[in-house]
Amino acid sequence: MYYLNPEVETLNRIFDQNMREPYLRLDLNENPGGLPEEFVKKVLSEITPEFVAQYPETLPFTTKLAEFLNTGVENICLVNGSSEGIRNIIYAFSGPGGRIVGVTPTYAMFEVYSKMYGRNFTPVRYNEDLTIDVENVLAAMTPDTQIMIVVNPNNPMGNAFSEEEMQRIYDRARAYEITLLIDEAYFYFYPKTFLHFALEHEHVFVTRSFSKLFSLAGLRLGYVVGWAEGIKMVQKLCTPHNVNAPSMLFARRIMEEPGLIESLVAKHKEGRQWLISELSARGYKMEGKEGNFIFIQPKTDATTVMNRMKAEKGILIKTYQGVGALGECLRVTTGEKRFMERFLAGLLEIDR
Repeated sequence: MYYLNPEVETLNRIFDQNMREPYLRLDLNENPGGLPEEFVKKVLSEITPEFVAQYPETLPFTTKLAEFLNTGVENICLVNGSSEGIRNIIYAFSGPGGRIVGVTPTYAMFEVYSKMYGRNFTPVRYNEDLTIDVENVLAAMTPDTQIMIVVNPNNPMGNAFSEEEMQRIYDRARAYEITLLIDEAYFYFYPKTFLHFALEHEHVFVTRSFSKLFSLAGLRLGYVVGWAEGIKMVQKLCTPHNVNAPSMLFARRIMEEPGLIESLVAKHKEGRQWLISELSARGYKMEGKEGNFIFIQPKTDATTVMNRMKAEKGILIKTYQGVGALGECLRVTTGEKRFMERFLAGLLEIDR
């Protein structure tokens, strides 16, 4: 007989939100400038008809990535964007009705995947001053919790955990036999990593993406790091040939290109610091400690500013409600200085 899973039927998803091509995209935390054009052309020259026609082979790239991370191939699972890894971990390491805990607001797919599989997602809310109290996180980690999700730094607030705080979270997770998922999608924008927890302990995963600093959001590539047996379980849920050959080629060449990663970090840091300095000088209030995004409290109406920036300046940004004492704010992706200059010029003309 016909059947429709009720968890799918009642799931709220949003598709095809924008036609974004003509715009400067500062709404989804991508690198607005992308990789250097000459570098892209050089890598594209390696893509032959035979390369495209063949199924992708993952072992050479996984071996390269393992060397880059100073770990073993058995500790890595390649995924179609880190979101696929997150989905697989939730499915494999929690059961129907299982309790999953995560700080909120955060990446929406943590809660979406939980609901998709009939899990119960329990949010840990930010404090009014937009900080995360580790005591609240620990209090939410009960013996019936199956997965604890932490993001370092967290989107959209930019908060990061200290080594001591993460150790306390891990100790509680181990004591209550909770799988710990640490998402590091914004690693490099905040170089403190907790990868060693996943390499030194069982029941800990770290997920990372090539979409942000590595500027490959259009090619969909990420990876999960964890203990070997756990990685096997994540891999079992991957579709055959789940990562494509061009994405692995680009990622490999980025890792091999001398100074490229450092250059991407430096350009972002320069642009971000410039924008924050210019906004501060003009009396704007902001939030966003780490990552490649900031909240800006406009002097007029946030929604009006967002709509006019798109219509009049060709710039996409977002608005968020209830950003602590700042209220409704603009959320803007930070990046290379030339894009921040364009954004600021538009903002100052509209927000007055």
